[in-house]
Amino acid sequence: MSQNHQHFRYSTGVIAYPVFFVLLIWIVFWMQVRFFPAIKNFGVYPQKLEGLSGIVFSPFIHADIQHLYHNSIPLFILSVALFYFYRKISWKVILYGILLSGLITWIIGRPSNHIGASGLVYVLVSFIFFKGVFAKHYRLIALSLMIIFLYGSMIWYVFPVKDGMSWEGHLGGLISGLLFAIIFRKSVAKPERYVWQQPDYNEDDDPFLKHFDEDGNFIENLEPEEILKDLSLEENKVKITYTFKEKKD
Repeated sequence: MSQNHQHFRYSTGVIAYPVFFVLLIWIVFWMQVRFFPAIKNFGVYPQKLEGLSGIVFSPFIHADIQHLYHNSIPLFILSVALFYFYRKISWKVILYGILLSGLITWIIGRPSNHIGASGLVYVLVSFIFFKGVFAKHYRLIALSLMIIFLYGSMIWYVFPVKDGMSWEGHLGGLISGLLFAIIFRKSVAKPERYVWQQPDYNEDDDPFLKHFDEDGNFIENLEPEEILKDLSLEENKVKITYTFKEKKD
């Protein structure tokens, strides 16, 4: 498989998986509104055995179109960032994040029906931020700062500051993302090491530096015979032929 083909598949997956995930949530909402309104009741019910199933189903269920809209945009943006920078562990973060954040919600939540993908959104925000900090790599730190710039205000919603909002799910997502950033802290993107940064690098063996002398002047390492051949008038001679056709009256 060529390198270009691999890069194309990688780039396609970065966009395709988040699109598929968000589209699935919208399809479930369409089915909920059109055919099965009772889907809304399959959320997380804390401290109840029947509410455990909501750990899996709740991220795909939303109260209304506004609720769905507010979760879809950050979920798509954060998923793209996750698949681009952390492709090898992206599915683990998403699947385990759904389960762990839902379980925390089930344990600490109020007696209510907790639904929505906001818990997963908090998982992604928390993971991407802390993972960049732990990595100590400028690209990932820049990503962390961008996440704070875009979604830093979300931190207030892990507290009970708004009625009718599952702050427990947000808190569960925040804790889950932090835990995954610690667990997967060894899976960090390492900076590229150029040839001259390698411990065993030798300037005399560098094919590029052989084109320069000690003073940094460019030289051409061709044999004298080859140089003369290239400069030969016979070899570089251009022959131009003019054809004249007499015009007849």
